[in-house]
Amino acid sequence: MLTGEILSLTVAVMWTFTAIFAEMASRRMGALPLNVWRMAVTIAAIMMLLWCTAGSPWPQYADGRVWAWMLASGFMGFVFGDYCLFGSYLLIGSRFGQLFMTLAGPFAALSSWLVLGESMSWIALLGMVVTVAGISISICARDEAGHRRVRLPVKGILLGLGAGMGQGVGLVLSKAGIQCYESLLPPDAAATQTMLPFAATMMRALMGLLGFGLMLLWQGRTRQLASAWASRRTALPALGAILLGPLFGVSLSLHAVHLTSAGVAQTLMSLTPVFILWPSHVFFGTPVRMREVAGATIAIAGASLFFL
Repeated sequence: MLTGEILSLTVAVMWTFTAIFAEMASRRMGALPLNVWRMAVTIAAIMMLLWCTAGSPWPQYADGRVWAWMLASGFMGFVFGDYCLFGSYLLIGSRFGQLFMTLAGPFAALSSWLVLGESMSWIALLGMVVTVAGISISICARDEAGHRRVRLPVKGILLGLGAGMGQGVGLVLSKAGIQCYESLLPPDAAATQTMLPFAATMMRALMGLLGFGLMLLWQGRTRQLASAWASRRTALPALGAILLGPLFGVSLSLHAVHLTSAGVAQTLMSLTPVFILWPSHVFFGTPVRMREVAGATIAIAGASLFFL
């Protein structure tokens, strides 16, 4: 049986390639159309999965409290978090966008403390400092005069911060929802119990589809939905982003959080900024600098301090 820690590492690998594929697809079809398709395909696939395994395409036994937790998680994790994340991909690239996701660990720890009452040691402040220091090492460089400067646009940095916050807070809200959902299941609902993380992802994705759909309507870009799959060069990375992202990656991340603490799971899933450096070099030709490797490693180490 897979442990929460092994699942978390698996999710980190999945999110590495999700980020690569999402950057490719976003640049070709646009971030909003891609996210609408991500949510729609995820919902359809999970409904079929639930129907085949649990006998109903709709989450069974979920009451208003469960839906409230999951919709709130979907707003923070998908609508707010993914909007910021995909926007950061377009401005600073997937490797730096994922670097800021190391802040999801601190945000998850703070949210767990506030929402779930999980303990947070005094060393948490040190963890925040180390994480920020690691990010700073990666994004700063010396100019010709020898002065240190931030080599990323401010908007990209703000979007990265928003992505980390949305991921961390959304994860904790999901854990609260799953705990509430599990308490409602009857003893003979083994199939529903097994598929619970997928049902939770479906509820979150419904909020994501609503949010991204409204933004697409507001911007008058609905015609881009039909043209999104016009070419194989666009369709293949979009499909990879969908399958490895919300369908399997997010569902397995919720299962990992269910099997271990939110902080441990989020810290291991935050290894993506290190994992992504070499694939980013292969796919986009970006150089692998020791400063970025060191900065990403320090940022992850800082995030892990929150859960000692």
